[in-house]
Amino acid sequence: MTRLDTIIRGARVVLRDSVEELDIGITGEKISALSSHLVGDEDTQIIEANGFTVMPGAVDIHVHFNEPGLAIWEGFKSGSASLAAGGITTYVDMPLNGVPPTIRPEAWESKMKAADGQSYVDYAFWGGLVPGNRAELAPLADMGAAGFKAFMSEPGGEGEDIFARADDDTLLNGMYDIAKLNRVLALHAEDEAMVAELGARSIADGRIGPMDYVQSRPAEAEVQAVSRALQYGEQTGCALHFVHISTREALDLIAAAKQRGLDVTSETCPHYLTLTDEDVVRLGAVAKCAPPLRSQAEQDQLWDALGAGLIDVIASDHSPCPPSMKQSDNFFEIWGGISGAQSTLMLMLEEGHLQRNIALPLLGRVLALQPARRLGLESKGEIAIGKDADLVLIDWEKSTTLNADDLHYTHKQSPYVGRTFSSSIAEVYCRGTRVYSSKTGLSDEPVGRFIRANSSVPVGVEGTEGVS
Repeated sequence: MTRLDTIIRGARVVLRDSVEELDIGITGEKISALSSHLVGDEDTQIIEANGFTVMPGAVDIHVHFNEPGLAIWEGFKSGSASLAAGGITTYVDMPLNGVPPTIRPEAWESKMKAADGQSYVDYAFWGGLVPGNRAELAPLADMGAAGFKAFMSEPGGEGEDIFARADDDTLLNGMYDIAKLNRVLALHAEDEAMVAELGARSIADGRIGPMDYVQSRPAEAEVQAVSRALQYGEQTGCALHFVHISTREALDLIAAAKQRGLDVTSETCPHYLTLTDEDVVRLGAVAKCAPPLRSQAEQDQLWDALGAGLIDVIASDHSPCPPSMKQSDNFFEIWGGISGAQSTLMLMLEEGHLQRNIALPLLGRVLALQPARRLGLESKGEIAIGKDADLVLIDWEKSTTLNADDLHYTHKQSPYVGRTFSSSIAEVYCRGTRVYSSKTGLSDEPVGRFIRANSSVPVGVEGTEGVS
């Protein structure tokens, strides 16, 4: 019988399709036993978890930590500390906003060096698809890129070596290359011609407020871009992942494509599920993002889509910046990005499970299992024998209010400051090591390490029902 280094005893455990009262046995870094009653020896550490629920550590496949070069925005240490405190035990960092962006091997090496020894939880990296870097895709895949990211609208930024929008030729040819590499292409899908024209017209007319910005990036811009990308995906056979989808119509297009046999997945973010366009006016710059926050009616449809299994992944799209970049009388000039990664799990437990009765196994799948499978992070994503012991203990009896001082971000700004949650995170484990405790805080030293991605797995077709 396998010796157990640790037993988490007496908790309700969220599995792929059920919640059961189980003991969790950990040997080394792995889950080695799941049983109603586990017995260790005199050296086994016992963690009493009666009354707690254990969730799989979340896998956030959409964060911007801005290293190398822009750690003053958010670095690996502060960003990963935020994730650890929020119950996220694996993340995948996006290729833009670093200097240089991760679009060629030398930039990849710089990012690996910047992250080494600095992350509290495990991590992987996206590569980028931009005009002129097709020859770099295969080397980046060989170095371990979990997939590639491209923008169908202008990503913004200044300088010579910035992340650039992929034109149609770049997209189409890049998809052929990425399909051969058996990787996923993640897409920011907004139609550039539409949003550029509407934005320019609004600014020229002196309409530069929060709601003017929202109206300059309508749902139709997302729908048109998704439709075009799906056509390219069907033509090339490239696996696609649409990031931060904000509209039900786009989700329906993706679901229909999946039924036709396309290897495609959808992602939305907590801010689209918990904030609306009215919050952009109320909160201002901390709630600016692209695509923008939508109406209450659109949000309600997103929740319906989640319950129906039409959303494959929930990720934060954590996009921080210095406070000075959130200050302008012209809302179009303000940096567009929401800092929210530390709150993802708590928001979904509060507004998904407690308020809307979304089942915990479904939340576990969209927050952990399906993102891990999508990018081939084979050891991650669920509480099962042989998987990494990435675990989050939830205390339903202890409510908590998020204060700015609780945030581990470099810049303590978030639209969720002031929210009260009915539960709290008691402890977080990454590969069997406790990285956060509500009593003692973060672990003394970062233990996270790079996780090499393998072939992705299509997700979201089987086992999607989950409202109870």
